[in-house]
This record gives sequence, structure tokens and C-alpha cells, in this order.
Amino acid sequence: MTLPPDVDRLFASSDPGVCAVAQAVRALIVESLPGTVEQVDPAARLVGYGRDRSYRGLICGVALQRSYVNLMFARGTELPDPDGLLEGTGRHARHVRLRGVTDVDRPGVRALIEAAGRLTA
Repeated sequence: MTLPPDVDRLFASSDPGVCAVAQAVRALIVESLPGTVEQVDPAARLVGYGRDRSYRGLICGVALQRSYVNLMFARGTELPDPDGLLEGTGRHARHVRLRGVTDVDRPGVRALIEAAGRLTA
């Protein structure tokens, strides 16, 4: 899959393992949430996905860390999480820590992305 240039630059600036995880989770988001708007925040090392370019329309984000990727959910406290994947203590947001590409393939990850998309539909 060809990445938009700004996304490619951000992902490529990371450790190769982190880059691979980011690419895998991005592909899953794009597949699961067709038509979402993709925005890059290079300073925050984050790519956001939403219904529009506002915070209110934000569905999820991919945050690149030094050795892993956080899949962030703006309304994570409202998501069903039967697999216990969500972490965090924020008032609304939660995240799933993805340390390897195989973490992206866990069934609960897709379910969380799809559920988050339905919250903002």
C-alpha cells in the first residue's frame, strides 16, 4: 500500500519495527473506516483519523513511540472492550499498546476500531 507522503515521512522517521506496526495498523484503520480523514501532526508523532478535521470528529489515532505504537481512541471510555485491550486513565481517551505487527491482528483491535467508527457515525 502506498502511503501519502506526509504519513510516509512520519512513519519512516521511526525505528523499522515501529514503522512496520504503524503501517499495519494504518492499513487496518483505512480498511475498517472507509472515507475517514487522515491528518498528520509531525510534532506529536501522531496520525489522526476522523469524520472531519475537528477534534469532535476524531475517531482514533496512531501515535508513534520509541519502541511501540499506541492506537488511541478519543472516546475510548465508551467502547466495549471484552478482550481487555484498552489502557489509560484519561477522562475520555484510551489506547491499545501495539508492540509488534502480530498485536495488530488480535481480533479485539479491529472490533475496537469499528466500534469507535460507529460512535461518530
